[in-house]
This record gives sequence, C-alpha cells and structure tokens, in this order.
Amino acid sequence: MARGASRVSVPATSANLGPGFDSLGLALDLRDELEGELDGSGLVVEVTGAGAGVVPLDENHLVVRAMRRAFDALGGQPTGLRLSCRNAIPHARGLGSSSAAIVGGLVLARALVEGGTTALDDAALLDLAIEMEGHPDNVAPALRGGFVISGHDDRGESYAVDARVDARVSAALFVPPEPMSTEVARGLLPEQVPHADAAAAAGKAALLVAALGSRPDQLWRATRDYLHQDYRRPVMPASLDLVDQLRADGLAAVVSGAGPTVLVLVVDGTDVAAYCPEGWLHLRLAVDNFGAVVG
Repeated sequence: MARGASRVSVPATSANLGPGFDSLGLALDLRDELEGELDGSGLVVEVTGAGAGVVPLDENHLVVRAMRRAFDALGGQPTGLRLSCRNAIPHARGLGSSSAAIVGGLVLARALVEGGTTALDDAALLDLAIEMEGHPDNVAPALRGGFVISGHDDRGESYAVDARVDARVSAALFVPPEPMSTEVARGLLPEQVPHADAAAAAGKAALLVAALGSRPDQLWRATRDYLHQDYRRPVMPASLDLVDQLRADGLAAVVSGAGPTVLVLVVDGTDVAAYCPEGWLHLRLAVDNFGAVVG
C-alpha cells in the first residue's frame, strides 16, 4: 500500500443526449473531489457538498464500495481507510453522480496501492465500473473524459470509443430542485417500441456523432429523441415542458440521463439563462476532456 494521501477528481456526465439511449455519454466540467488515506484501523468517511447529511458514512457509501471492489482486485483490503468527499455534482439529477462515485472510488483505491496502475489498468478498471453501474454510458466518460460511444457487443464484451467534440460546443444545464430516481424513470419505459421510432432514433444518434464532432449546426436536428423522454413525462412534466419550449425555439435541448435535469448543447456560448425556471439552478459547463484525474 502507498504511504500518504491520494486525491482524485471525477467529472459529471450526461448520458443519452437525446437519441443515444444507453450508448452516448459526455463528460462535463463539474467535479467531485475525493481524498483517501490508508491509516490506522477501521473506516472514517466525511462528506461535504452534495449528499452531505444524506449519504451513508459507512461501508454502504458508494465510493467506499467501489474502493473495496478495487482493493479486492488488487490483492487485499487495507486495515484502515480514511475518505473525504467534496461533492459538486447534484445527486439524482441525471448528471452521473453515482458513476462519478464508482469511478472515483476505483481510481482512488488504485492510486493508494503501489503499482496499482499496472495491476489494474484502465480497461480492467472500466470493466469493474460497468459491473458496478450496470451500463457504460456514464462511467466511460467519467473515466476517460470527452464524448464516448459505449455498449456491449455480441460476445458480451464492453466497448468504449472516444469521439471528437467541436471546440465551439458547450453545455447549459437547468437543474430542478427535486431529485428523480433512475429506477423510477427506467420503470416507465416500454419493453418494445415501434420499428419506425427505433429506425429514426438510430439515424439521429448517428447524426449526433457527426454534429458534435464537426457539424454543430445540426445539433438541434440530431438531438430529437424517440425512445425514452416522452415515456418519462408523467414523472418529470416540468422538465419535458422546458425541453419542448427550448426545442421550439431551435435549441438542442434534451433530458440529461434519466433526468430531471435539462441539458442544452449550445454553440459559441449562446446564452439561454432566460429560460431557467424559478427555483432551478442554471449552470454553464465546458466539455471535460480529462476524465478522472489523480493529484
């Protein structure tokens, strides 16, 4: 085990981005910061910022669970662990807070073990993150940064492929005050969708890759969703009404992840602050190109 404390920061992420359901994810420049040290015996967890006073401070804490998983993969558990979390990513808002916790915990544990990066490289670490989260669309950009296309192939193996983002593109976020459970949002989705909707979604997802990479003039057209947003309207009507309003004005608005945050892909710093509903948080964020960072 390494001596002294190690620090890791992990970005927020937005998945789906409209048509890229469970396959497209984008890292955003809003970071949770973790600090860990192998010291003494037992477990001490401190949390400030988002989730403080709500998340558990014991072995059930998601960062701790991820660290334990990484320590197992690296050969064994330490006798004592101190963890400090300074959280900026809102919880249960569709901005990848759980993925940030998982990736952050795995990377932090690896940093606390001598030779950890050799013993647990990024590919193996990503597999652990996917195993814990259940799908790769948030954990892949949280680890790698940028815009990532991810999924599972016919052999059951996961993949994550980086794609370019035009430097003119950034994100505007409208974060409502009330959280939304991902499980509740997923529970509203039908088991089957019309073939025409599936075909349209595939075309829009392909166009979105091109739009983000070099054709931001196509972002509004490319972010039209057919697979999940309208099915979730009953539990986040205000978010979907805002998406409708923004899109009616020609802006590339989507529900971020499972919601209820609304994300707008803007070009050249377009100001959309006037659309922010009363009581919601408005954030302007650049695309994060670094992913999880140690130090």
